[in-house]
Amino acid sequence: MNATPMSSPASMQRRRFLKLGLGATALLAVAGAGTALLSKPGLVEGRLSAPSRQLMRAITVAVCGDLLPPEGPARETRLARHMDQLERQIAGFPPALRGDLGQLLTLLGTAPGRLGLMGLRSPWAEASAAEVQARLQVMGHSSLALRQQVFHALRDLNCLVFFNDPASWALVGYPGPRTN
Repeated sequence: MNATPMSSPASMQRRRFLKLGLGATALLAVAGAGTALLSKPGLVEGRLSAPSRQLMRAITVAVCGDLLPPEGPARETRLARHMDQLERQIAGFPPALRGDLGQLLTLLGTAPGRLGLMGLRSPWAEASAAEVQARLQVMGHSSLALRQQVFHALRDLNCLVFFNDPASWALVGYPGPRTN
């Protein structure tokens, strides 16, 4: 009797599939690392880089929407103030959290990262509020925990900053903290 086991066609297909999967994973890892190295960092000395400001501006408009002033100078002033407040909030984060956020912003600042993680085809500066809102909704209901975490991080950070600003309180009918 022959002791050498014969490979079945199914096991050969599984091995090919595993090799293909490992190869694709390695290729994506190398491509992702290369893209991240060639792109601008999300945070520079604790401040939002120019691409990250565009990204966070688009997220802010999508998340805060109707609570912002109408299009025009007042809206632009409010958004600039919000970006400054975001930077101050981020500066207060522990270094590890700032590092993670910086990596996320770097990834989302690239076309492959934006498309792969959010499914957003338009560059941040060109994306409409409706497009960004729709992609955020998909992320919030995704079966992938990572996409849900990114959704919550982006939404919650913007809400934290927006609703922590006393200038926003009247917009939602909050009279402010009690004085007694």
